[in-house]
Amino acid sequence: MKRARGRGPLSTVVGIVLLALMLFPVYWMVNASLQPAGSTLRGGWFPLHPDFGGYAVALREQGRNLLTSLLVSLGSVVLGLGLAAPAAHALARFPLRGTRAVLLAVLVTQMVPGIVVADALYDAYAGLGLLDSYLGLVLADSTAGVPFAIIILHAFMRTIPGEIIEAARMDGAGRLRVFRSVVLPLSTNALVTAAVFTFLFSWSDFLFALTLTSTPSVRPITLGIYEYLGAHTDQWNAVMATSVLASLPAALLLVLSQRFVTAGATSGALR
Repeated sequence: MKRARGRGPLSTVVGIVLLALMLFPVYWMVNASLQPAGSTLRGGWFPLHPDFGGYAVALREQGRNLLTSLLVSLGSVVLGLGLAAPAAHALARFPLRGTRAVLLAVLVTQMVPGIVVADALYDAYAGLGLLDSYLGLVLADSTAGVPFAIIILHAFMRTIPGEIIEAARMDGAGRLRVFRSVVLPLSTNALVTAAVFTFLFSWSDFLFALTLTSTPSVRPITLGIYEYLGAHTDQWNAVMATSVLASLPAALLLVLSQRFVTAGATSGALR
């Protein structure tokens, strides 16, 4: 008992120190974004006189890239869930041979290096005319989200009681109606979890954007920051302001969906 009491405050202190170390880069990013233009080493530890000029430059020069990332990420979520939800339902409910082999194959696709997929997609896109296009980026980014979504949704859908589905079938609902009106509403937590991670995969993509785009008209924010660094290394406040703006959608999405993600990630194991 005494050891447990002694470990409580010590564990709290250690946790606070580790959390502060992990969050310090985020704090410095925000702090540097509010400093005047110039080297971040000349900035203070606290923005006593915040300067929002960096945000004005970031919105003027990177606003289009932010919009591109948003459109591509939302498109990847729609496409990913549209493919993953029916596939997961079929693997969970229909008596198919080789279900485990299919799930293993889906899992293996997550282990393929992204550069291998990017090179293959470049050759295919060059022939199909999908280079430098929103559709091309959506299709490419979905390759990371669909396998993960299938695994998450399958783990949840297999726990849905068969009696509920059979009751809906007895009431005259077809397979499509059961899937749309029964399975999907019951799988809300898993759907939100899959959607969040698919969005994050697409929002943080750099490799596909670097390989499959070459024009400013279709350039996500990750590639915009990369090229922005090479062109404006003296305007670190604008660089950091762009990083803050690029982090806000992902952070806001995680905060709003935290309850659903926690339930969706653990429901398959608990039921």
